[in-house]
Amino acid sequence: MLQNRFAILLAILPWLCMFATAQSVASQAYTPVAARCPAGFNLVRMAGTPGNQTLSSSEASYVQNRKAEVLPQAWKTYLSNVQSTNPSLPSYVSSILSGASSEIPTLGIATSGGGYRASIFGAGVLNALDARNSSSNTAGIGGLLQAATYLSGLSGGSWFITSLTQANFPTMQELILGPTSPTVSNNSWGGWNADYDIATPSSNPVTDTEYYTDLVEELRGKYDAGYVVTFADYWARALARHFTNGTFSSNFFDESYTHGAGILWSAVANTTSFTSYSIPFPIVVADLQAPGQNSSEIIAGDYVPLTNPIFEFNVFETGSFDPQLSAFTPTKYLGTTNNSICITNYDQSAFVAGSSSELFNTANVGSVPTLSTTYGPILSLMESILPEAKVEYDVASWPNPFYGVAPDTFIDSAQTNLNMVDGGEDGEVIPLQPLLVKARGVDVIFAIDATNDINGFADGSSLIATQNRTSLYPSAYSFPPVPTALGEFTAQNLTTRPTFFGCNTTSSNASTPLLIYLANGGPPHNGQAPVTNTSTTQLSYALSEIQAMLSQTLVIATQGYPTNGVTTDPDWPSCLACAIVDRARERAGEARSGICSTCLDRYCWDSSTLTTAASVSGTRRISSAFGQLAAFGVASAVVAMMLM
Repeated sequence: MLQNRFAILLAILPWLCMFATAQSVASQAYTPVAARCPAGFNLVRMAGTPGNQTLSSSEASYVQNRKAEVLPQAWKTYLSNVQSTNPSLPSYVSSILSGASSEIPTLGIATSGGGYRASIFGAGVLNALDARNSSSNTAGIGGLLQAATYLSGLSGGSWFITSLTQANFPTMQELILGPTSPTVSNNSWGGWNADYDIATPSSNPVTDTEYYTDLVEELRGKYDAGYVVTFADYWARALARHFTNGTFSSNFFDESYTHGAGILWSAVANTTSFTSYSIPFPIVVADLQAPGQNSSEIIAGDYVPLTNPIFEFNVFETGSFDPQLSAFTPTKYLGTTNNSICITNYDQSAFVAGSSSELFNTANVGSVPTLSTTYGPILSLMESILPEAKVEYDVASWPNPFYGVAPDTFIDSAQTNLNMVDGGEDGEVIPLQPLLVKARGVDVIFAIDATNDINGFADGSSLIATQNRTSLYPSAYSFPPVPTALGEFTAQNLTTRPTFFGCNTTSSNASTPLLIYLANGGPPHNGQAPVTNTSTTQLSYALSEIQAMLSQTLVIATQGYPTNGVTTDPDWPSCLACAIVDRARERAGEARSGICSTCLDRYCWDSSTLTTAASVSGTRRISSAFGQLAAFGVASAVVAMMLM
């Protein structure tokens, strides 16, 4: 079917190009804009050296105001939900969460890559942590979302995070399904439109062919303005129909709408949920692919060395805290390369999400010419509509604001453009790195893992990759010990129940966050058949599938670690609360006691219990998606490979 559609595309290509002249409204809204820089503008902010790094003044102010104006009540609401389960909590838990103690937790939530599967699973977990969900409140864990300080995502997780924040933080049901009475406009939210396939949204090949042409046409303004246009821009325009404002079932193919073009990542700062400090500070992660990168530091099965800088896009700044760069530039002015002429409109929300999920470089290997691959027809279409274009499809291109910065350590200091790829291509598919930045002072991280390691389930390899990478930068990051081998995750069932890592600190690792790890590692303990391990190649979902996944994810998030034949741990709300406050408890000088002692004994991973079965070292295998190329075909395989 897909090959037939591209045959039609090639046949009518000359006809399409003859009529593709005027810019669409989406093309105009997607085009970067140049103007004189504001007075006092500085392109680069140096973030300092490891152990002495600083946040931007805007981020620091946001976090301070959120902690002062929002979090006290948020923690009280969460405490009330925990107490409704009739726990016998130590007094220090109530003291900390009620605000009676001078210490409060700083919580970060990280949601992994994994395409639509990860987007839905991540939304399901956050739904279970959402105080707006009565079922979550009854289960005793609702309110943690509102109490979090940071929220990070990459690849499929970035689709979820960018859509949630730019849509002004709706409930998870409304986020995915759209409002019940929508107002169809360029700036209103229409849901994920998940019943439309990302690659081939129609059952009519002619309609899809026109759709492909529309997507390419929307890049014309950016191309004509002299910027590098890659397949990632095409991918971003496809993602925009699902994860930015402006697209509804009723206008999906209507080119009189902008379909998310002009919706900027930096503009999240203007939403009412952000200006009222009501949402956790959002961060999207991407990897840098650089010329001359150290291939010896690439984990088997991955594509980016562990030593390449990890970039974060937050709503105020973009850059890296990694010590080889430790510099940032204003997100609003991405595309700018000097202090005189400033570029705006480059930081399109869908392009940020597209950069975080740009996995096309994993197909651009071997001796097969690019135009001979299954993606050739789309690239040919792009080159035909954009005259003299030499379109790449293996990176997302951003003008380099850090040209000449840290020339002795930053691998791309002499490059005019930064080439971004999927944030999980170094093996770290959970975006933990931004939450390990010491200047952010994160006490506890709730890590959501929905990677496709084994049959659509996670196996823990992302944690191993993070452990390996942070060990390269011990002065910059501190990460709790996790197993060094996949066999240990299997032997102790660490992916099929919540697991706490880093429960016990010493003077040498006192700043290490406690990690609450919740993986999509298997079906619930209540005997339900699994529905959350859908294929990475699945690019559309029916409403019934989504609801089934959300329901099962709620069970996974609320079941805890049941024993003695039961299906739900009645102490899970208490155990979770004990982990949430544990670092604050330690700072307050309180001894761990009561149910918190027994909970952490049961939920914490103990490295002394390493088994002899744990002999297989951990890697994440992007190649599993790569191997589906030939069998699955054109666009769906392309998209599937970036869905990690």
